[in-house]
Amino acid sequence: MADVTRWVKVAVAMQSALGANKTISAVTLANPGVVSSTSHGISDGAYVVYTVTSGMQQLNGRVLRIDNPATSTWEIEGVNTSSGYDAFVSGYANEVTFGTSFSTLMEISPTGGEQQFITYRILHDDVENQIPSVKAATVYTFRSLWDPADAALVAAETASDQAAKRAIRLTFSNGKIYVFNGYIGFNFAPAGTAGELVECTLTITAQGRGKAYAS
Repeated sequence: MADVTRWVKVAVAMQSALGANKTISAVTLANPGVVSSTSHGISDGAYVVYTVTSGMQQLNGRVLRIDNPATSTWEIEGVNTSSGYDAFVSGYANEVTFGTSFSTLMEISPTGGEQQFITYRILHDDVENQIPSVKAATVYTFRSLWDPADAALVAAETASDQAAKRAIRLTFSNGKIYVFNGYIGFNFAPAGTAGELVECTLTITAQGRGKAYAS
Protein backbone atom coordinates (compact mmCIF):
# COMPACT_ATOMS: atom_id res chain seq x y z
CA MET A 1 0.00 0.00 0.00
CA ALA A 2 1.21 3.49 -0.86
CA ASP A 3 2.48 5.72 1.92
CA VAL A 4 -0.21 8.40 2.00
CA THR A 5 1.06 11.96 2.27
CA ARG A 6 -1.12 14.67 3.81
CA TRP A 7 -0.97 18.46 3.95
CA VAL A 8 -0.39 18.35 7.69
CA LYS A 9 2.73 19.70 9.45
CA VAL A 10 4.42 20.56 6.15
CA ALA A 11 7.58 22.64 6.52
CA VAL A 12 8.06 25.18 3.72
CA ALA A 13 11.54 26.68 3.53
CA MET A 14 12.99 29.24 1.14
CA GLN A 15 16.56 29.91 0.14
CA SER A 16 18.19 32.50 2.38
CA ALA A 17 21.70 32.32 0.95
CA LEU A 18 23.81 30.78 -1.80
CA GLY A 19 27.35 29.56 -1.40
CA ALA A 20 30.24 30.51 -3.64
CA ASN A 21 30.34 29.37 -7.25
CA LYS A 22 31.75 25.85 -7.56
CA THR A 23 33.08 25.48 -11.09
CA ILE A 24 32.03 22.22 -12.72
CA SER A 25 34.49 20.66 -15.14
CA ALA A 26 32.41 17.64 -16.14
CA VAL A 27 29.15 15.76 -15.59
CA THR A 28 28.99 12.12 -16.61
CA LEU A 29 26.15 10.64 -18.64
CA ALA A 30 25.32 7.96 -16.08
CA ASN A 31 22.80 6.80 -13.49
CA PRO A 32 23.26 8.75 -11.33
CA GLY A 33 25.21 11.54 -12.99
CA VAL A 34 28.56 12.33 -11.38
CA VAL A 35 29.79 15.93 -11.15
CA SER A 36 33.48 16.89 -11.15
CA SER A 37 34.32 20.07 -9.22
CA THR A 38 37.81 20.52 -7.77
CA SER A 39 37.92 20.62 -3.94
CA HIS A 40 34.26 21.66 -3.74
CA GLY A 41 33.90 21.18 0.03
CA ILE A 42 30.15 20.44 -0.10
CA SER A 43 28.80 17.88 2.37
CA ASP A 44 26.65 14.82 1.75
CA GLY A 45 22.94 15.63 1.59
CA ALA A 46 23.40 19.29 0.72
CA TYR A 47 21.28 20.91 -1.97
CA VAL A 48 22.85 22.82 -4.85
CA VAL A 49 21.40 24.88 -7.66
CA TYR A 50 22.99 24.36 -11.07
CA THR A 51 23.80 27.06 -13.61
CA VAL A 52 24.76 25.52 -16.93
CA THR A 53 26.33 27.97 -19.36
CA SER A 54 26.86 25.49 -22.18
CA GLY A 55 25.50 21.99 -22.83
CA MET A 56 23.25 19.83 -20.59
CA GLN A 57 20.43 22.37 -20.33
CA GLN A 58 18.32 19.67 -18.64
CA LEU A 59 20.29 20.46 -15.47
CA ASN A 60 20.12 24.25 -15.70
CA GLY A 61 18.29 26.02 -12.89
CA ARG A 62 17.47 22.84 -10.98
CA VAL A 63 17.86 22.38 -7.23
CA LEU A 64 19.13 18.87 -6.48
CA ARG A 65 20.65 16.98 -3.58
CA ILE A 66 24.19 15.65 -3.67
CA ASP A 67 25.16 12.15 -2.64
CA ASN A 68 28.44 10.34 -1.95
CA PRO A 69 30.70 13.39 -2.26
CA ALA A 70 34.45 12.90 -2.60
CA THR A 71 37.13 15.60 -2.62
CA SER A 72 36.40 16.68 -6.20
CA THR A 73 33.22 14.81 -7.21
CA TRP A 74 29.65 14.17 -6.13
CA GLU A 75 26.68 12.19 -7.38
CA ILE A 76 23.46 13.93 -8.38
CA GLU A 77 21.08 11.96 -6.20
CA GLY A 78 18.23 10.35 -8.10
CA VAL A 79 19.06 11.90 -11.49
CA ASN A 80 19.83 9.66 -14.46
CA THR A 81 21.80 11.87 -16.84
CA SER A 82 22.24 8.99 -19.32
CA SER A 83 18.57 9.26 -20.27
CA GLY A 84 18.15 12.01 -22.85
CA TYR A 85 20.61 14.49 -21.33
CA ASP A 86 22.96 16.52 -23.52
CA ALA A 87 26.71 16.41 -22.96
CA PHE A 88 27.93 18.88 -20.33
CA VAL A 89 30.31 21.64 -21.44
CA SER A 90 30.52 24.32 -18.74
CA GLY A 91 28.76 25.68 -15.69
CA TYR A 92 28.84 25.92 -11.92
CA ALA A 93 26.87 25.02 -8.79
CA ASN A 94 26.00 26.90 -5.61
CA GLU A 95 25.12 25.32 -2.28
CA VAL A 96 21.68 26.41 -1.05
CA THR A 97 20.97 27.43 2.54
CA PHE A 98 17.26 27.02 3.36
CA GLY A 99 17.22 29.49 6.23
CA THR A 100 13.83 31.14 5.71
CA SER A 101 10.78 29.24 7.02
CA PHE A 102 7.17 30.11 6.21
CA SER A 103 4.55 29.84 8.95
CA THR A 104 1.63 31.65 7.27
CA LEU A 105 0.94 29.54 4.17
CA MET A 106 -2.46 27.85 3.90
CA GLU A 107 -2.76 26.41 0.40
CA ILE A 108 -0.62 25.61 -2.64
CA SER A 109 -1.97 25.25 -6.16
CA PRO A 110 0.40 24.33 -9.01
CA THR A 111 -0.66 25.03 -12.58
CA GLY A 112 1.04 24.39 -15.90
CA GLY A 113 3.70 21.81 -16.67
CA GLU A 114 1.65 20.26 -19.45
CA GLN A 115 3.31 18.86 -22.53
CA GLN A 116 3.08 21.26 -25.47
CA PHE A 117 2.88 20.05 -29.06
CA ILE A 118 3.78 21.26 -32.55
CA THR A 119 0.92 20.70 -34.97
CA TYR A 120 1.67 20.30 -38.68
CA ARG A 121 0.15 18.84 -41.84
CA ILE A 122 1.94 17.47 -44.90
CA LEU A 123 0.36 18.50 -48.21
CA HIS A 124 -0.89 15.05 -49.15
CA ASP A 125 -2.30 14.26 -45.67
CA ASP A 126 -5.91 14.80 -44.70
CA VAL A 127 -5.23 14.78 -40.95
CA GLU A 128 -3.00 16.88 -38.74
CA ASN A 129 0.05 15.52 -36.95
CA GLN A 130 1.40 16.50 -33.55
CA ILE A 131 4.84 16.00 -32.06
CA PRO A 132 6.00 16.95 -28.54
CA SER A 133 7.84 20.25 -28.15
CA VAL A 134 8.32 21.75 -24.67
CA LYS A 135 6.42 21.66 -21.39
CA ALA A 136 4.50 24.70 -20.21
CA ALA A 137 5.91 26.70 -17.30
CA THR A 138 4.77 25.56 -13.86
CA VAL A 139 3.45 28.26 -11.54
CA TYR A 140 2.90 27.61 -7.82
CA THR A 141 0.31 29.84 -6.15
CA PHE A 142 0.33 30.04 -2.35
CA ARG A 143 -2.47 31.46 -0.21
CA SER A 144 -1.07 33.05 2.91
CA LEU A 145 -2.24 34.83 6.00
CA TRP A 146 -1.54 38.57 5.67
CA ASP A 147 1.14 39.61 8.13
CA PRO A 148 3.45 42.51 7.19
CA ALA A 149 5.67 41.63 10.18
CA ASP A 150 6.32 38.05 9.04
CA ALA A 151 10.01 37.62 8.15
CA ALA A 152 9.40 35.03 5.42
CA LEU A 153 6.85 37.21 3.65
CA VAL A 154 9.20 40.18 3.89
CA ALA A 155 11.97 38.05 2.34
CA ALA A 156 9.59 36.97 -0.43
CA GLU A 157 8.71 40.60 -1.16
CA THR A 158 12.42 41.45 -1.39
CA ALA A 159 13.01 38.60 -3.83
CA SER A 160 10.03 39.76 -5.89
CA ASP A 161 11.26 43.35 -5.96
CA GLN A 162 14.67 42.14 -7.13
CA ALA A 163 13.16 39.79 -9.77
CA ALA A 164 15.31 37.12 -8.13
CA LYS A 165 15.07 33.34 -8.12
CA ARG A 166 14.76 31.44 -4.87
CA ALA A 167 14.96 27.72 -4.11
CA ILE A 168 11.98 26.26 -2.24
CA ARG A 169 11.85 23.05 -0.19
CA LEU A 170 8.69 21.31 1.02
CA THR A 171 9.27 18.73 3.77
CA PHE A 172 6.25 16.57 4.59
CA SER A 173 5.52 15.00 7.95
CA ASN A 174 6.36 11.52 6.60
CA GLY A 175 9.81 12.71 5.51
CA LYS A 176 9.13 13.09 1.80
CA ILE A 177 10.66 16.16 0.18
CA TYR A 178 10.01 18.26 -2.90
CA VAL A 179 12.39 20.99 -4.08
CA PHE A 180 12.22 23.49 -6.93
CA ASN A 181 13.61 26.82 -8.02
CA GLY A 182 11.74 29.82 -9.34
CA TYR A 183 11.00 33.52 -9.58
CA ILE A 184 8.98 35.00 -6.72
CA GLY A 185 6.00 37.25 -7.40
CA PHE A 186 4.61 38.90 -4.28
CA ASN A 187 3.43 42.10 -2.65
CA PHE A 188 1.56 42.76 0.57
CA ALA A 189 -1.78 43.57 -1.07
CA PRO A 190 -4.45 42.28 1.39
CA ALA A 191 -7.42 40.32 0.07
CA GLY A 192 -10.52 38.63 1.46
CA THR A 193 -14.22 39.10 2.23
CA ALA A 194 -16.09 40.70 5.14
CA GLY A 195 -15.73 38.75 8.38
CA GLU A 196 -13.11 36.38 6.95
CA LEU A 197 -9.33 36.14 7.22
CA VAL A 198 -7.20 38.77 5.56
CA GLU A 199 -5.03 36.94 3.04
CA CYS A 200 -2.36 37.58 0.44
CA THR A 201 -1.10 35.60 -2.55
CA LEU A 202 2.44 34.57 -3.43
CA THR A 203 3.41 33.02 -6.77
CA ILE A 204 6.57 31.20 -7.80
CA THR A 205 7.24 30.55 -11.49
CA ALA A 206 9.44 27.48 -11.64
CA GLN A 207 12.73 27.46 -13.53
CA GLY A 208 13.68 23.96 -14.55
CA ARG A 209 11.97 20.88 -13.17
CA GLY A 210 11.33 20.19 -9.51
CA LYS A 211 12.59 17.06 -7.80
CA ALA A 212 10.87 14.70 -5.35
CA TYR A 213 12.77 12.65 -2.76
CA ALA A 214 11.29 9.78 -0.77
CA SER A 215 13.18 10.86 2.35
